[in-house]
Amino acid sequence: MNNARLPTYFVSHGGGPWPYMTGEFRRNFDRLEQSLIEMRAELGDAPKAILVISGHWEGEGFAISSGAKPGMVYDYSGFPEYLYHIKYGAPGSPELARRVKDLLQARGLKAGLDPARGFDHGTFSIMKPLYPDEDIPVVQLSLDASYDPALHLEAGRALAPLRDEGVLIIGSGLSYHNLREMRGSSGYEPSRRFDAWLQQTLIHSSPYERAERLLEWEQAPFARAAHPQEDHLMPLMVAVGAARDESGAVSYHQTDFAGGLTASSFRFGNAPEAIPTQGEA
Repeated sequence: MNNARLPTYFVSHGGGPWPYMTGEFRRNFDRLEQSLIEMRAELGDAPKAILVISGHWEGEGFAISSGAKPGMVYDYSGFPEYLYHIKYGAPGSPELARRVKDLLQARGLKAGLDPARGFDHGTFSIMKPLYPDEDIPVVQLSLDASYDPALHLEAGRALAPLRDEGVLIIGSGLSYHNLREMRGSSGYEPSRRFDAWLQQTLIHSSPYERAERLLEWEQAPFARAAHPQEDHLMPLMVAVGAARDESGAVSYHQTDFAGGLTASSFRFGNAPEAIPTQGEA
């Protein structure tokens, strides 16, 4: 087992239950899938468990899924019937859920356990290609419905110790999330310009500047055109908060997503060296 501190990630999770589909819609996500496969390779067998902050779950304060055998939340519409019966069968971790709650509450943040919450597609859409064997425990963390960037950065800072305990922290959202404009060309320029701001903020700014820019994200070019509602941006704040002062890098970037949109994922901190296969040591 590699005991190095794990990085954190913000992953643009794509649309609906894409890993379970075939055909033209599925091919939109080929490069995203490849980035998740590469992410698995760079992590090796380091993660003992995974904490996903999902852009598809929010409430008053932070809720943590604490069931040992999470079910499924089919939080999408208009897909073929079989996609409402799919299953991602990874176990939960009541122990990790309690640890997350304790860390958040120690910082004065409101947090509670939800033993009934299942995996929504913000989680299983990335977990299926990332860990298809479904053998690593997964816990979900909700957003706070205030969408306060400072609050979510603070939540990330509270959770940073998990990185030294073998827990992989993933913020799951989308770098561009305007559903109305995704189906036409009007989203091309806003997604490109907002992505450029993200690149400058997350990769080319100092850790202090990075946090300050994220606090004022609404001042970014085309901010509200890219995120009319910021539910898919807030998971980034948690991932950055947990990154402490470590640098960012692009882990996925596509300028022709869905025909012309720009989308990105980011890693914060260094990935552990993958465990060498037999004969490579």
